[in-house]
Amino acid sequence: MTPRSLPDPIRLCDLLARLETVKPADARWLADDPLLHGAAALDQAGRQQLSFLERDSHLAARLQHCDAAALLLPADEGDICRQAESLGIAWVACRDPRLSFAEALECLYPQRPPDPGRHPRAVVAAGVAIPHSASVAAGVVIQDGCQLGENVVLHPGVVLYEDVWIGDGCELHANAVVHPGSRLGVGCVVHANAVIGAEGFGFVPTSDGWRKMPQTGRVVLGDNVEVGSGTTIDRPAVGETRIGAGTKIDNLVQVGHGAVIGRGCALAAQVGLAGGVVLGDGVTLGGQVGIANRCRIGARAVVYAKSGVTGDVEAGTVVSGYPAIPNRRWLRAVAAFAKLPELSRSLRDVQRRLNSP
Repeated sequence: MTPRSLPDPIRLCDLLARLETVKPADARWLADDPLLHGAAALDQAGRQQLSFLERDSHLAARLQHCDAAALLLPADEGDICRQAESLGIAWVACRDPRLSFAEALECLYPQRPPDPGRHPRAVVAAGVAIPHSASVAAGVVIQDGCQLGENVVLHPGVVLYEDVWIGDGCELHANAVVHPGSRLGVGCVVHANAVIGAEGFGFVPTSDGWRKMPQTGRVVLGDNVEVGSGTTIDRPAVGETRIGAGTKIDNLVQVGHGAVIGRGCALAAQVGLAGGVVLGDGVTLGGQVGIANRCRIGARAVVYAKSGVTGDVEAGTVVSGYPAIPNRRWLRAVAAFAKLPELSRSLRDVQRRLNSP
C-alpha cells in the first residue's frame, strides 16, 4: 500500500477512541486534549506529536528532554506518568505501549491502495485473467498459467514466471520476482527486489566437476507472510520450500532449498538458512544468524544475533555464539574470554616459579 499525506490534525481523545488496544478504563492525564499532527520517536517528537515509552526502556531517563504533546506509557509505571504530567505532557497508560503506538500510526498515517487496473505497458500472457480489483503497474510481466486473486497489487517491474499463484490481497513491490510454480497465500507482502522460488544451490560432485541437480520443486508462502527487500527463498530439487502463515522475514535473508519455516516466526536481516533447515512455530532468529544444513530448531526457540547453529536446538531454548550454545553459558564464556590475557600471564608466572631451582 502507498502512504498518503497526513490527514487533518486529530485531537488525542478522538484518536484514543479509534484505538482498540486502549480501553476507556485505562489511566490517563489528558491536560488540554492536545491536537496531534503526527507521531515520532521519543527523542525526536515535537510539540504536536505523539510518542511512546516501553516498560524498563533505557529512554526513560531522557523523558526530561521530551517535547512530545502526548505519550503512550506502560501501565503500573506511576513514576514515569507523574514525570510526564509534571512536564505538561498528556499521557495514557497502556498495557502494551508499542502495540498501541503501532495502531495509532495506522490511524495517523492511513494507507490507500493504488487505483485498480492494468497499465498499458504491463506484459500479460493471453490466457491470464486480471481481476477488476487488481492493480498491475507498468513494466510488470505475467507469464502463462498465473492466477491472481482479488485486490492484488503488483508494483512496477514485478515478474511472475509460469504457473505462479498469488492470493487475495497480496502486494509485490518493485522488481520482485516470483519463479515458476510458486504459491503465495492471502495477504502476503513481498518487498522490492526479493526473489521467490529461484533454483536452489543443488550440485552433485563428479570426477569432471559439479553436475547441476534440476530444481523441480516449488516455494509455498502461507497467509500473511512478509518477505523483506533483497531476500531470496529457493525452491528445492523436489518437494517444497514452505514458509508458515504469519512469518515475517527481514531484508537480505537467504532461505535455502527445502527449508520449512513454521508459523509466526521472525527472521532478522542477513539470516542464512542452509538447505533442509526446519524451524518450528514462533522461532526468532537475530540478525546474521547462520543455520547449517538440515538443522532443526524447536518451536519458540530464540537464536541471538551473529550466532552459528551447527546442530539441533530444543524447543523454547535461547542460544547464542558460535557454535551456538545456551545463552547463559555463552555469556559466561565471553566474560572468561576477556580475562584470558590476565589468566595467561598468571599461568606463566606459576610455571616460572615451578621451574625455578
